[in-house]
Amino acid sequence: MMTCICRDVECHVTIKRLTCVCVVVLKLLLPDNFIEILYFSVGLNDSCIYKMLPIEGFTCFPGQMWDKVLSKVKKAVVFMDDKCAESLHWNGGATSVFEAGARNLKEFSSFEAGGENEPKAVFVVSTLLKGRTADIIKDIIGLSHFQYCVVFTTVAHSIQLLANNVTAELEGSPVFEQFEEKLSEWMGDMNYTAEVIHAPVVFAPVSPQLLLAPTFAHLFPLLPQDLKTINIKRTEKKMFVSLTDVDMQSLTPELQIEIKTLASAVNSMFESTSTREESFAVGPMSRLIAGELANHPQAKSRRKTATNKASIVFIDRTLDLTGAAGHHGDSLVEKILTVLQPLPGHTTDVQVDMLELTNLQHIPDSQPTLAPGCLAQTQSSTARLLWETMLASKQKEAVMEVRRQLVEAASKENLPIKMSLGRVTPEQLCSYVQLFKSSWGALESHCGVLQLGLATAQTLRHPTLPRWDACLAFERLLLQALGDSDFAGVLRQLLPLMKPRGEEGSSSESSSGSRSGEDECGPDELLVLLVYLYSLAGEAQPADDEEVEKVERELIGALTLVITRETELSPLLQKLTNRSSDKPWKRGHLNKTHTPVDMHTLIRTLDTQKEVRSVGCCESSQPQI
Repeated sequence: MMTCICRDVECHVTIKRLTCVCVVVLKLLLPDNFIEILYFSVGLNDSCIYKMLPIEGFTCFPGQMWDKVLSKVKKAVVFMDDKCAESLHWNGGATSVFEAGARNLKEFSSFEAGGENEPKAVFVVSTLLKGRTADIIKDIIGLSHFQYCVVFTTVAHSIQLLANNVTAELEGSPVFEQFEEKLSEWMGDMNYTAEVIHAPVVFAPVSPQLLLAPTFAHLFPLLPQDLKTINIKRTEKKMFVSLTDVDMQSLTPELQIEIKTLASAVNSMFESTSTREESFAVGPMSRLIAGELANHPQAKSRRKTATNKASIVFIDRTLDLTGAAGHHGDSLVEKILTVLQPLPGHTTDVQVDMLELTNLQHIPDSQPTLAPGCLAQTQSSTARLLWETMLASKQKEAVMEVRRQLVEAASKENLPIKMSLGRVTPEQLCSYVQLFKSSWGALESHCGVLQLGLATAQTLRHPTLPRWDACLAFERLLLQALGDSDFAGVLRQLLPLMKPRGEEGSSSESSSGSRSGEDECGPDELLVLLVYLYSLAGEAQPADDEEVEKVERELIGALTLVITRETELSPLLQKLTNRSSDKPWKRGHLNKTHTPVDMHTLIRTLDTQKEVRSVGCCESSQPQI
């Protein structure tokens, strides 16, 4: 849980994500001496900025960038890749595109095309204008009849130059100009109009206090095994001793592009808000990102004319896994994001089953026929306020506010609602939501609130939610054991939990003496418990290394057995075992010699956390740890 305090206002925002890259803290010193605190986090599943002051600059920046795109979509067919679509999802959604005059909105794919009477196209992509991206654009144009093409890319021209192995500073935008010529050539007439524009549409405003950057969701801190990979191509004398020695030039071109694009996006935000930053970094990856921001080509001129001042701190997320892996947050939104399935193609939103609003019957194990609802409510001001309350409040308060909003909406529509006080139940919320399905007008007017109400109800009655409480109980027991035992002894206490679900002595039975079935921890929960425990390894009493390795081998074998007994692999286990969802899975298929989690690497990574003792300043020079 991150707690941000601004004047007399305290805001609790918890976003549970295991694989975040870094956390960034910005402290803005404004003319009226009002202090604003922002947290910026980049990770495999999300990226976020927590903003504690209603300043229009940062809140409006994502919308301003999208306005740049929307100004070109009138009478056009719009093709958009998944990363940009996720940003749009929180910036008005498809509705804003059609309100701006677009004729259609399609996936960025070689299998899509414009109609015969659709002469204009707008492409919005988050990638370099080369390779697969260029091929897809060429394919779409080849299948269409376009006479006017506009391409928006989130990657700045200076980075496009670097990707084309051009290091010298050139006048104009030659890469964009060359691509415009290609567009005209693909359209079949050099007199047709083509434009290429940079627009950093990478941020998603989840609320006025929270921005996400889903474009960089897969970015992750450097790990010890990365150092080995980097050193393979270096001579013995030039090998890096530690990750703190790694520089940008030693990284892969793809990773360099990602870091430079992130720094460029943050620079654009500071430029839009006339802010001069002072950069700090904790961790190897954060040092590289902060250094890139400090040395950004446009940053020097911006700092000279900026009217606001900010301190920005980048922190590698791997230096603080406890907060991400723990189940200590009393947040309704955290549980919604954890138990509900992700929205297809998204990393920051979930699917809400809308069946309760129809007369259709639920058929087990069948493919859904309804489009799912979601958490992003950009059209209704009432729904937006409810969502912000859910984000900032504790679970009990958030659930009561959901019920209040549903009751208020039903009363406005004169629906026959039965008032009830006391504990809020998922059945009660569903009964309120079902009142709206008989009135299309009422359903349309309050669709946003209804989706949030259904998300709450489906989370509260989700079969995996009891595991949350079970994991919380286990974590408390482990914390107590860390203070009394050495690390080997604490690890040994996990062994009774490493039992296949349904077997005697596993999970809940070993902790409570009874079996409820629902609160049994599966492989996913056990892996998170391991990460949580290893993130606290430094708090345990000194242990013999050989004894720790012995227990680790036992844990690896037990965990592998748990996975082999699963009838179906979760998305997380599919990644860890390198198995795709389209491959059939049979119980016992995984060989026990296959280690699903490399705890030794995790140990070495966590050891770096102990070495962090200070935060160095970097304004125009390389940041330090």
